[in-house]
Amino acid sequence: MLEVIEKLLILQDRDRRILGLQRELESLGPQHRALLAKADKAQAGLEDARQKTRHLESERKKLELEVNARQEQIDRYSLQQFQTKKNEEYRALTHEIDLCKAEIVKLEDRELEIMEQAEAAHKAVSDATAQTETTKQDSARQLADIAAREDTLKKHLAEAIDGRADLAESAGDTGLAIYERLRKSKGDRVLVGVEHGACGGCHMKLPAQIVLACRGDQSIVTCPNCARILYYTREMDMAVSE
Repeated sequence: MLEVIEKLLILQDRDRRILGLQRELESLGPQHRALLAKADKAQAGLEDARQKTRHLESERKKLELEVNARQEQIDRYSLQQFQTKKNEEYRALTHEIDLCKAEIVKLEDRELEIMEQAEAAHKAVSDATAQTETTKQDSARQLADIAAREDTLKKHLAEAIDGRADLAESAGDTGLAIYERLRKSKGDRVLVGVEHGACGGCHMKLPAQIVLACRGDQSIVTCPNCARILYYTREMDMAVSE
């Protein structure tokens, strides 16, 4: 194998490592945001549960005040009955008292319903509190892991980038120029092997003279279809013969 091909393969491996590290670093952002969103969602659920209990408690107090108001009306009507001497007025007041008592029954029934709902709501708050605490603890632990992973990746990326310049220089100007030009369009698959007589990049069958030129190791050979740099090894020979 040509020395320049060997150098470029090493450079390509380094670029692939750099790209892999960059992609992994980029993936940490969404993971970080997802964990924060999960914790926020749990907290929002807890706040909703708390708000429901507050609303039910407010409703219960309103009902209680209404019951007290009806009872005060009954007391006033009873006093007026004691003071009146007219049967017609007495019967009218009795009717009003009966209406108030019936309304009190309805209000108290509704109050019991509210109390039952409040009991369930308090349990929901308790469950949501426990769930939120667990979620926050899990998120905090995972966020710490992500932060540590990010530091490690940044360190490895800096090391990989720092050593790339020397690898690129060792490939020589001509080979490097071809490599860098192709890398803009081919990404991390600039140099590809010849697989069963076909280009390992575009998988198009190669002319016999191209395969022979690769085996000759006299100069850089590119695929006539996709322009990638081709290389050939004995292992590939064995694969073709099989």
